[in-house]
Amino acid sequence: MTTVMYGTELANKMRSDLKDEVEALSRKNIQPGLAVIIVGDDYASKTYVRIKRNAAEKIGIYSKVVEFPEDLKEETLLDKINEFNEDENIHGILVQLPLPPQIDERKVLETIKPEKDVDGFHPINVGRLSNNQPGFIPCTPLGIEKMLGYYGVEVAGKHAVIVGRSNIVGKPIGQILLNNDATVTYCHSKTKNLKEMTKQADLLIVAVGQANTITDDMIKEGAVIVDVGNTYLESGKVVGDVAFDEVKEKASFITPVPKGVGPMTITMLLYNTVLSAKVRNSADK
Repeated sequence: MTTVMYGTELANKMRSDLKDEVEALSRKNIQPGLAVIIVGDDYASKTYVRIKRNAAEKIGIYSKVVEFPEDLKEETLLDKINEFNEDENIHGILVQLPLPPQIDERKVLETIKPEKDVDGFHPINVGRLSNNQPGFIPCTPLGIEKMLGYYGVEVAGKHAVIVGRSNIVGKPIGQILLNNDATVTYCHSKTKNLKEMTKQADLLIVAVGQANTITDDMIKEGAVIVDVGNTYLESGKVVGDVAFDEVKEKASFITPVPKGVGPMTITMLLYNTVLSAKVRNSADK
């Protein structure tokens, strides 16, 4: 029988626990603070930022959103980041991606202090993850790790196949699984015979942003399937990278789209922000 792994269930539980932690910090006169910077007028980005802000404020995190126009100079953005770097009321800094072409994304991410890099994209945090050391982990991969643990999916000794090699999802989730003793294979657009690779997977994680890329003939019986895709069809329906209705009959565990991995991403942003405040509080003692 297939178990559908709903991220909404775990996300709601974690947000309730985080709210309790924020209340405990407030009794010590500490309020976790999150600064979000957005450049331009992209509707999807603005919507996502609004959701983040609402989620943060709902559990008691102080949230500050700064909006800049599309023609923003890079120097102005870096100055704002440095302002938040020095602000003791801000524990997490997030710059909404993508950025307009005149701004060097790498320079922006490297300007954020690693201890406030709640997105987990700073090279120092990437290095810490690769060395299995404490640091901030990108939100979607961290959410996947939490979901697998919550549903009792054993990772150690399993063959994990990752379809997609982005710095946001593919690479870090592969490193997380490797740190947890899985054998990891990465697949991408240049991989020859993708089906041959995916059929070997005990655990298959798909993050390519292409609707219904994985079909039932591409997985083995009993595989665990995590779908990170999120594509809007012309009909308005949201689907993932996995053909859910046919694949679920062969999978032992599978995430749906929507209500799967998505709700965990913002929850992990809140988790990292609260963690940053707790670490800062410990350091100040």
